[in-house]
Amino acid sequence: MASSEKKTLYTAEAQAVGGRSGHVRSTSGVIDLDMSVPEGLGGKRGATNPEELFAAGYSSCFQQALLVIAQRAGDRLDPETTVNCSVSLFQEGEGYGLSAVLDVDLKKFDEAKTIEMVRQAHRICPYSVGTRGNMEVELRVKGQPLPVQAEENAGVAHNG
Repeated sequence: MASSEKKTLYTAEAQAVGGRSGHVRSTSGVIDLDMSVPEGLGGKRGATNPEELFAAGYSSCFQQALLVIAQRAGDRLDPETTVNCSVSLFQEGEGYGLSAVLDVDLKKFDEAKTIEMVRQAHRICPYSVGTRGNMEVELRVKGQPLPVQAEENAGVAHNG
């Protein structure tokens, strides 16, 4: 059996100063944003927060995984395909955690094919791989939850 060697493809760097009420800046300078506690929790308007940035990154990365899955199957995604990601911050006892919902609309594929493509993307998306077993991620297609398969959230306590 051939062994695969881990190969770093890209490393992003950013610096935060002042925590949730501070500022973040990427080394490239593309991200240069004021941060705030979410407005609904008493934060200021016009600033972003870690959950918003995570949701943007996860939705973009998941859509790329869908593009890869479609390409491997000889298909093309509709240009209007959307991946919406919501990231929730919660408190549990003394600790805090995150959960996410990915809601996919592939526009042109039937439900069965869409569900299979979403499941395959969830297996290869770096955000899904990185969070698996550490945070609950719910998959939806056009707002309807997919039945969770045990391996998709292995090791994650499921709250009802």
